[in-house]
Amino acid sequence: MSRKYLIVIAFFLGLIIGMIRHELTMPTFSRPDTPYYHGVRGRNQISLAINVDWGEEYLPGMLRILHDKGVKATFFVTGKWARKCSDLLREMAGLGHEIGNHGYYHAHPKNLSRDQLIELIKKNEELIFQITGQRTKLFAPPYGEVDKRITSIASSIGYKTIMWSADTIDWQRPAPEIIEERAVNKVDDGGIILMHPTEPTLYALADIIDRLRERGFKFVTVSELISD
Repeated sequence: MSRKYLIVIAFFLGLIIGMIRHELTMPTFSRPDTPYYHGVRGRNQISLAINVDWGEEYLPGMLRILHDKGVKATFFVTGKWARKCSDLLREMAGLGHEIGNHGYYHAHPKNLSRDQLIELIKKNEELIFQITGQRTKLFAPPYGEVDKRITSIASSIGYKTIMWSADTIDWQRPAPEIIEERAVNKVDDGGIILMHPTEPTLYALADIIDRLRERGFKFVTVSELISD
């Protein structure tokens, strides 16, 4: 094979490698009508997304573990819960955790009109702001209900819609070992682990953090995970 052809082949191989590297460092989704299931890949970062509409009896223990491990999580809270547990919400924010929006109440977003969905998000935003002084910009739809209409409406009022790549299904309250294996085995680079404040989640949390750190992952908030 001539030197000319070798140069051409090397050129195109370089282009292909560059495109692959670029793809690996881009967010999985970035369009306004598409939710985020992953963050940016190639940085060995992952996030804990903890949806909160109940379970306040287990949150102090989870917060203690996160503090001891030096991990910042993103808590998506409902307004119903925030109003009832405002002191605990202030503690979360004061500890440096990110606060996300899980709707004012746990409604089915697909059943809501545009105006109702906006109210579900904005009413909760105002309540969280009154309690913490922070504005939420991430929306985790209740029940995990999502489509282009929902994400487009959320985007129109400045929100990014957040889903997950690893579901622990901990709301069913399986054994802590099962929650741990689901989190550890399902997550990958740039992944988002979905959790809830349950008793077995509390018992599984420390081991999940330790095992994923052993794999070289760094825990960041969801906003950090999806930022370019």
